[in-house]
Amino acid sequence: MSHYQQNELKDPNPLFGEHRPIGAAGQGQVLSWLRGGNDKLTSTYDLVDQMYYLYVRVVKAKDLSTNPITMSCDPYVEVKLGNYKGTTRHLSKANPEWNQVFAFSKDRIQSSLMEVFVKDKEMIGRDDYMGKVVFDLNEVPTRVPPDSPLAPQWYRLEDRRGGGKVRGEVMLAVWIGTQADEAFPEAWHSDAASVNGEGAINMRSKVYVSPKLWYLRVNVIEAQDVQSNARGRAPELFVKAQVGNQILKTKICQAGTANPLWNEDLIFVVAEPFEEQLVLTVEDRVSPRKDDVLGRASLPLTLFEKRLDYRPMVLSQWFDLEKFRVGMLEGETRREFWFASRIHLRVCLEGAYHVMDESTMYISDQRPTSRQLWKPPVGILEVGILAAEDLLPMKMKDGRGTTDAYCVAKYGQKWVRTRTMVSTFTPSWNEQYTWEVFDPCTVITIGVFDNCHLGNADRGAAPRDTKIGKIRIRLSTLETDKLYRHKYPLIVLQPSGVKKMGELRLAIRFTCLSFANMVYLYSHPLLPKMHYLHPFTVNQLDGLRYQAMNIVAARLGRAEPPLRKEVVEYMLDVESHMWSMRRSKANFFRIMSLFSGFISMFKWFGNVCQWRNPITTALVHVLLLILVWYPELILPTMFLYMFMIGLWNYRHRPRSPPHMDTKLSWAEAVHPDELDEEFDTFPTSKPHDVVHVRYDRLRSVAGRIQTVVGDMATQGERLQSLLSWRDPRATLLFILFCLCAAVVLFVAPFRLVSLVAGLYMLRHPRFRSKLPSVPSNFFRRLPSRADSML
Repeated sequence: MSHYQQNELKDPNPLFGEHRPIGAAGQGQVLSWLRGGNDKLTSTYDLVDQMYYLYVRVVKAKDLSTNPITMSCDPYVEVKLGNYKGTTRHLSKANPEWNQVFAFSKDRIQSSLMEVFVKDKEMIGRDDYMGKVVFDLNEVPTRVPPDSPLAPQWYRLEDRRGGGKVRGEVMLAVWIGTQADEAFPEAWHSDAASVNGEGAINMRSKVYVSPKLWYLRVNVIEAQDVQSNARGRAPELFVKAQVGNQILKTKICQAGTANPLWNEDLIFVVAEPFEEQLVLTVEDRVSPRKDDVLGRASLPLTLFEKRLDYRPMVLSQWFDLEKFRVGMLEGETRREFWFASRIHLRVCLEGAYHVMDESTMYISDQRPTSRQLWKPPVGILEVGILAAEDLLPMKMKDGRGTTDAYCVAKYGQKWVRTRTMVSTFTPSWNEQYTWEVFDPCTVITIGVFDNCHLGNADRGAAPRDTKIGKIRIRLSTLETDKLYRHKYPLIVLQPSGVKKMGELRLAIRFTCLSFANMVYLYSHPLLPKMHYLHPFTVNQLDGLRYQAMNIVAARLGRAEPPLRKEVVEYMLDVESHMWSMRRSKANFFRIMSLFSGFISMFKWFGNVCQWRNPITTALVHVLLLILVWYPELILPTMFLYMFMIGLWNYRHRPRSPPHMDTKLSWAEAVHPDELDEEFDTFPTSKPHDVVHVRYDRLRSVAGRIQTVVGDMATQGERLQSLLSWRDPRATLLFILFCLCAAVVLFVAPFRLVSLVAGLYMLRHPRFRSKLPSVPSNFFRRLPSRADSML
């Protein structure tokens, strides 16, 4: 029995009652809590394993004695449980306030007593003992949310031996809880006892929210009374608009007049709160390398109207230009305000678009910017990040390989980051998060990273969080109200080749709130209506997405702790548009696998013609005679056949969400030279100038071809997924449609059906809509194997 167990201690806290001598019975109660916990403990964290913690909240202290030599007080609190110690920060005052929480995992409980010391940090570096409070773990109460937080209480400090009181009191709250406790994210954890200082901040679990993004549409109409500095030549005037680091220019107006006309749209991405300004300059192209600034206007973004509906455009406005001229002394630039020069603009903040910061193939949100246009959610997504297994060492620390892993999950505007598990290849997080789902045809992305920003990490070079792997799960491939618990391989493509970094265990559940609304979505466009009524060009979308990713990375990097830029870029697939021979091969073989079905059908028909199987050939002859004699049975037979195939394939439907596929990504047989090309910088870092120009041009063109080939493969795979039950709701709707179509086409005369179909295809443009049709919307929502591409 230890020294603390032999002593009979008294606790002044009436909440816990009087302390008893800790004998075999007391130890048994502590061991019972450590083994199984309390049956009373319940939590909304039903997807993950319950993890029990001893929480200690150190609030403040008062009436502490000062040092008789220095007549000062620099107190701090040390919480000790077995071999684990947690300390608060130092505060040079007699009545300090810390308000810090310490969490000790039940797996690391080494004693049945917890001691809270109040110490004074002297200038000479010696810790001066001021008093302590001792708690018996058997008397610690249990708290489970949604219970209110436990109220902290004042405790009188005891001397070293615990027999008498000393001057001073400390306010504490001690309770037993789980990871569902609201104090869990901000607490100091015994799992990270070796990390101190700023490194501890980078280890905490956090929830981040992407900034609210808007499209800023600047319609530059014309300018008035613009005077050029150069005489004797027709000015070549254009307008340069800048928002932050985004710069766009209009075309050059060569009318040779002081009132140039452009009428050109410039689109920017801006984020709330609007910190930047719209800076417009009217410039004259004097030479290919020189532009003269003739006028300037700086406008705050809060000045412009927000367009939330489908009006043609907001009202235009005239803005005065600030005149620029070059001074005579040492080239000094001076400003003169001439209100005769003006610029005519029509500017608005577009709230009816969805500002895309991620690829449309892996999009996690399609809602417009304006909250007023949001529809109610159709489901709830719950993700339990359980653990990882068999992770590889990512860095060297203290002469040995180690990994400090954490997870990041991104869906919609909400990013979550788990706590960092220090120096372990089998981290166990057991954290659960919830998202509202507004459209099931979306993708959640979960990545695993190695934390290189701990306090005891190597700071010789700029640290970067290393990627361990990521997975993507399309919600439409999940059955509603079903719990999925699976291991997903973490695969990363490196310059040396494809590498499995470990496995990630997840628990996922997609709960449907309104099945009718969910089915209703399958007939609607994937994006808001403005994307179809007033669409952007492909080049505009690429540029705007790049700017949106930069804004999101910059804003999340300003959080505390920051979500690093390399993490955000990896989660958003910032380099997905770059040329890769491997991706091009993968997309090519995706198309070939689709055509293999048609090739097999032609081979089967050739075998029938050659009488390889006389019974099959005889049945085909019978079917041919029936369809020729009764042509009205052709379409019902086709739909009925697809209905039967869909029912037959139900037995072989996928039982788990798809994961990264190295064979599909063509990553297992990739050539080292192709990997060197894929990981090369853009522009290329190769030495030869000729290779530099041709290589960049080839990569740019081939990147477009790669995208087109991938889109073709995606369309074919969506057609293939109609009857494969990858999206259970879509397949159910389609086979029910096939059944109804088979019945209707069987009852209705074939000639009438043909006439109605022909008249519908030849209908007048007045009866046509700019929005995609219902079959097109349904088809675009179908899943493809692009979700499994690396």
